[in-house]
Amino acid sequence: MTQLKNRYEKVLEITAHEAWSQKFWDDLTPSKDRISQHPFFKAMADGSLSVESFRYALTNFYPLVAHFPSYMGLALSKATAFHLPGVTETRDWLIQNIKVEERHLDWYRDWAAGFGVDVQSLDEIEPPPAMNAVNHFLWNINTRGSLVECLAATNLAIEWATGDWSCQVYAGIEKYKLHPEVNVDKRTLAWLRAHAHYDDLHPYEAMELIKRLCGDNTELQKKAFHAAKTGLAYYELALDECLKMQSNYKKAI
Repeated sequence: MTQLKNRYEKVLEITAHEAWSQKFWDDLTPSKDRISQHPFFKAMADGSLSVESFRYALTNFYPLVAHFPSYMGLALSKATAFHLPGVTETRDWLIQNIKVEERHLDWYRDWAAGFGVDVQSLDEIEPPPAMNAVNHFLWNINTRGSLVECLAATNLAIEWATGDWSCQVYAGIEKYKLHPEVNVDKRTLAWLRAHAHYDDLHPYEAMELIKRLCGDNTELQKKAFHAAKTGLAYYELALDECLKMQSNYKKAI
């Protein structure tokens, strides 16, 4: 059985960037950094974010986490032209990583529970438009876009930024241990730990697949870049809304 598994186990090799893909990556980095270095996540990481604001973010970002495998499933349905470069590898990668996403919903619920948010509140949430816009965009791009646009918007843009801020928040989350309404334990930290550590290769693997899917096709390169940059812009919009709510909480005190 072990030999059979090893025979079919596939590892995605990360290759050196060409000129276009290096520029693609470099030009996206400022948009990604505006998310990972966003004042809201900075406050979450240094412990200065109010528990009320923390709960607001956990609750209203829940649909993004809950629907993430569905976005990837829509992308997978487009990975059918196996004669084209990168399509088979993308299919295999999506199948493997949809499976990885299986436990993330429960882990996220455990994180929210540690901050006093119950499952019913999560499942019934209807985020405000500014926070739900990223979900509408991802549903749309993964339904109507090309395979490479799906990958760029979802697995590069969203996972890249999320991995970065998760590292910072994971490092500082124990500052909330002394809060009487917060319980920080192994279960509370599972989602953060996953995204701060073993998920950190996903955006690099996604970029590798984007390179293979685009090849020398400049039109596909442009579409992929636009999809990724738009996804990051909607992500930032959601964080701006969270920051606005944090300011409102402070004024109310």
